[in-house]
Amino acid sequence: MTRTVPAPRATAESTGGFAGVGRDEASLRRFLYGLPGVDQVGLERRAATLATRSIKKGSKLRAIDLAISMIDLTTLEGSDTPGKVASLCAQARRPDAEYPDVPPVAAVCLYPDLVRGAVERLAGSGVQVAAVATAFPSGRSSRAVKLADTALAVDSGAGEIDMVIDRGAFLTGRYGKIHDEIVAVKQACGNAHLKVILETGELAGYDDVRRASWLALLAGGDVIKTSTGKIAPAATLPVVQVMLQAVRDWHRLTGEYRGVKAAGGIRSTKDAIRHLVAVNEVAGPAWLTADLFRFGASSLLADLLRQRRTQVEGHYAGTEYIGAS
Repeated sequence: MTRTVPAPRATAESTGGFAGVGRDEASLRRFLYGLPGVDQVGLERRAATLATRSIKKGSKLRAIDLAISMIDLTTLEGSDTPGKVASLCAQARRPDAEYPDVPPVAAVCLYPDLVRGAVERLAGSGVQVAAVATAFPSGRSSRAVKLADTALAVDSGAGEIDMVIDRGAFLTGRYGKIHDEIVAVKQACGNAHLKVILETGELAGYDDVRRASWLALLAGGDVIKTSTGKIAPAATLPVVQVMLQAVRDWHRLTGEYRGVKAAGGIRSTKDAIRHLVAVNEVAGPAWLTADLFRFGASSLLADLLRQRRTQVEGHYAGTEYIGAS
């Protein structure tokens, strides 16, 4: 993908001396607990206000196309087959067979063993291939296994890695363990971008979401992601706001752009547009690009395409007529 904003990749050198924060357990704890607390009432009130914002009819088609271009089209089931991946890749390249002006999605997201076939099918399309790794979705395994999982995906050609943090370690305050693991996985990624899944539904509250977000940023994550999509709640608007605040503040302090991926529970065009409004209002218009904001919501695509046809054709369109070429 061509970047539309400056987006320096995180490196050990660029983040290692951030604000003088040490990387030992005690220093990380001091920094994370020194972050401002989240005003829950104010946060949820603002989220409710943003959810009521509407966009002009003339802008809705552009918003729908933007949302389509931000989707990570995902299949993460034990029953996944090469044939299913081939179909997914075809849809990723051309989401609506009858409307070639519909943009391709941002990426397909798969298990590591299916990456190579997707890379072959998406060559030259601009659609990225992402792979989940590090003992997805639990994150419960040895570091050696997690790094081997990452290496399998990268060696197969994945351009993006979605890793999960060890929530048990986070909830028991072992921040150094999580930091060092993210650093190690990032090194194993090579040139692939790293998305760090926080699994926010398993965290204790908004303050923990803020701490987990900053911990991932300090360790060099390119993108912070809400959820594996395997548990609820996942990508709620207040949680996404907290994460957007983190990447906005990181940019103000360092000049580096980091991204957010809202994954899980976003199924309608209305929900997608609410999130785009939040991106614009909380982080800023620079984040309204697939390089810096993603939807991890495959079921969302069908509704976006249906609503897009409604906009173009002037009448309601059913999903049974929408498909990839």
